[in-house]
Amino acid sequence: MNTYFSINMPAWKFARNTLVVSCAGLFPLLLLYIGLTPGFGALLLGSGPAFSRFFRQVVTNGLPVVFAVNYVSFFLFAVITAKQREGAVPARILLIDLPARVVIFVLLHGVIYFISADWFGSFGGDHWQALQVVGPTLVRSAFFENISGVYLYATLVSALPLYATVIDSSLERCSGRWAWLRGLAHRLPGKLGPILLALGLFGIFTLGLTGAAAVIMHLQSVWI
Repeated sequence: MNTYFSINMPAWKFARNTLVVSCAGLFPLLLLYIGLTPGFGALLLGSGPAFSRFFRQVVTNGLPVVFAVNYVSFFLFAVITAKQREGAVPARILLIDLPARVVIFVLLHGVIYFISADWFGSFGGDHWQALQVVGPTLVRSAFFENISGVYLYATLVSALPLYATVIDSSLERCSGRWAWLRGLAHRLPGKLGPILLALGLFGIFTLGLTGAAAVIMHLQSVWI
């Protein structure tokens, strides 16, 4: 992963690599979502307009969201990889990534839904209705109940290397009352300990996203 994302590589190459990895994380989950949704696969195969709308939704909504979230995380990963050579990986970088993920995910959904009402006539062409859908959609995304759940879990490809690297470095410096955590992680084979903890942090992100979406829904209900 270090060879694909470096702060010293050209911006276009960094963006290209982010796009490739984003697609690699997105499309298997799309296939899983289609397979788990009864009748959805048959609908897409049997209806040209349905497939066209689905493809457009993925390209104009899913891919930009996944790319943006992954780009930020891969950039932070490149930063800590460079710092790792100096022997210092700041754990506080997670305080940047976790809220940034929530903000980017929510904000881009809102912007894209709003624009889609104009460009494609989505949501009946109603901008307010488009924005009203954001909260309920994202609340259920953590449960993989809609296509935004696909986008959510596709960002795991950038979360794991970043979080696992920071956690692994932090565990090495654990002492005192936190030394048990290092011992527990090191009892697991290979990098499994940091990876499991990284998954836990990703779970915190999904909770934060769900909470933010719930707040949006509450505010909308108050304003209406």
